[in-house]
Amino acid sequence: MNRPPSRDGLPQPQRPRAMLVVLTGLSMSVLDGAIANIALPTIAAELRTDPANAVWVVNAYQLAVTISLLPFASLGELRGYRRVFISGLAVFTLGSLACALSNSLTTLVASRVLQGFGGAGIMSVNTALLRFIYPADQLGRGIGINALVGSTSAAIGPSVAAGILSVASWQWLFAINVPLGVVGLALARHALPRTPLARHRFDWLSALLSTATFGALIIGIDNLRRLTVSVAFELAGAAVAGVLFVWRQRLLAYPMLALELFTAPVFALSVVSSICSFTAQNLTFVSLPFFLEEVLGRSAVETGLLMTPWPLAVGIVAPIAGWLVDRRYPAGILGGVGLLALSLGLVLVAFQEAHAAVSRIAWCMAICGVGFGFFQSPNNRTILASAPPERAGSASGILASARLVGQTLGAALVGLIFALTSAGPGGIGRGATLALLVGAAFAAAGAVASSLRLLGFRQAEPDQAR
Repeated sequence: MNRPPSRDGLPQPQRPRAMLVVLTGLSMSVLDGAIANIALPTIAAELRTDPANAVWVVNAYQLAVTISLLPFASLGELRGYRRVFISGLAVFTLGSLACALSNSLTTLVASRVLQGFGGAGIMSVNTALLRFIYPADQLGRGIGINALVGSTSAAIGPSVAAGILSVASWQWLFAINVPLGVVGLALARHALPRTPLARHRFDWLSALLSTATFGALIIGIDNLRRLTVSVAFELAGAAVAGVLFVWRQRLLAYPMLALELFTAPVFALSVVSSICSFTAQNLTFVSLPFFLEEVLGRSAVETGLLMTPWPLAVGIVAPIAGWLVDRRYPAGILGGVGLLALSLGLVLVAFQEAHAAVSRIAWCMAICGVGFGFFQSPNNRTILASAPPERAGSASGILASARLVGQTLGAALVGLIFALTSAGPGGIGRGATLALLVGAAFAAAGAVASSLRLLGFRQAEPDQAR
């Protein structure tokens, strides 16, 4: 039966079932944003399309997710996070089935858009739900587990895709989501808690301006590598739409984007450091295979194995970091130390010599994973806890948007760096090394932003008693 909203989380027998549903939906939505890259050559060949057009199999999903995160987060506050999550999971499952049955690029891209909207419904409210699943003094632990699953899903996506493609066709990359989605939907109806509902109306103009802002921004960032006039127009369009969006929010008593949250330095610095961390992460994940193969002389199989210590370290450290922040250790210290470790690890990787020992490379990757894991859980908890409970949906949407913007910026910067360095001596290897060092710089900038939160640490826990 459905339970009323709780300020103290779900009781222990129901809490694991609710987390199972949340983590299943999160892992499916994040994995599907990562696994399609590996299958692009196969999809292009089987559907007889140009590889440049096949890239839209990836872009369509990411664009649909990004433009709809804030509107769906707002709907979560109005209609309930439980309802938006379940609807998102249902749409995602339907979109996965449509992808598996697609026989042309057009239908596959359209299905990926549908899948992306479902993924946005899941990601926009999944962290907001944690505030009603866990009691206040255990929220960091729940966010740590959530960060572990999200980060690990993104990291192991290519390996999962390679494993599926080794035994089945590309359609199974999407078909495998269908039974998982059906099981998740069956559990969600009774497992997820009800949450308080806001009483204002949904603002469609804000939704349109948010879509225009993030849509133009993501397309502009993704096209940065071309350095053409059209990119300038795309970024200018994003700026204009963004100004109008912010202006609209200032006129509303209950805006879609909770601008008042950014007036707290702790919240604003947490969002900035989150963008920096995910920019560094994607700069690394996109460029590292090229670095390991071109510079260090490793095979494709060795490359996959050498990238494994990162997600393994995150899996070990993220829950520990969540437990520490629950015990009132400052997120500014945990996050700052974590991003400094990530920056150091990336520098150590970038300066490895050709044919360096496997153990040395693996330790450097583990340092990166430890740093990333120590940062994510405390930072995510700070973002969520800095918002009042009735604005948890907006905070959750901002958190997810920061991750996607950072990841998109990181991938775009790798493309730009490769374009600028490919013609010179060293080619792609030199570009991959530079990308790792740029990632280290972003991690260091995030560490500074995280450490500045120590000046206002007492503001980071406004809802400790809920």
